[in-house]
Amino acid sequence: APPRRTRRKEARPGELLEAALDLFVEKGFAATRSEEVAARAGVSKGTLFLYFPTKEELFKAVVRENIAGRVLEGANEAAGFSGPTGELLAHLMQQWWARFGATKASGIAKLIMSEASNFPELARFYQDEVVTPCQELVGSVLQRGMDRGEFRALDLPHAIYTVMAPLIFLVMWKHSMGPCCPPANAIEPEKFIAQHADVIVRGMLRQGQSAR
Repeated sequence: APPRRTRRKEARPGELLEAALDLFVEKGFAATRSEEVAARAGVSKGTLFLYFPTKEELFKAVVRENIAGRVLEGANEAAGFSGPTGELLAHLMQQWWARFGATKASGIAKLIMSEASNFPELARFYQDEVVTPCQELVGSVLQRGMDRGEFRALDLPHAIYTVMAPLIFLVMWKHSMGPCCPPANAIEPEKFIAQHADVIVRGMLRQGQSAR
């Protein structure tokens, strides 16, 4: 087994990304200081800069580690799915919640929405690494449905937003009003997504096609 010091050195980037994710979600990008990230990870500020020279690079690494890879997982699932497109779309929406929405990484979406105008470079990075791949994935699923004769002809760019917008709302709710609402007003994410998927798939089906 390698010496303990070697194991610790190899583990540091992951620990730094975990600490950074916690602080970015708790405080936002602007309010998070590099020395806070280092302190929470239990290393020196110099060690942080050894791996991530700037706070911007640290943020990008957090996004790549916790979010971008989930989109690729969804694309791989879609490529190997052989069933009806409506079932595929509903499945991917539920998996989006399990892999991203239900995790603390979903707080990054709220961060981007609230701080994009102050950090346009990071907003463009998030657009390129997360938003655009998500749009391409949803678009490919909807196109699959049209090509197979399951979905009617759709205005694809706007249909993509129609699918995605309620999911973004769900994340915004989770990290804003959700914790402040009484139980009677709580949203159950899985039920919300199932209802959304059912409504949207039925709205896209060609006449005579079944949702399943």
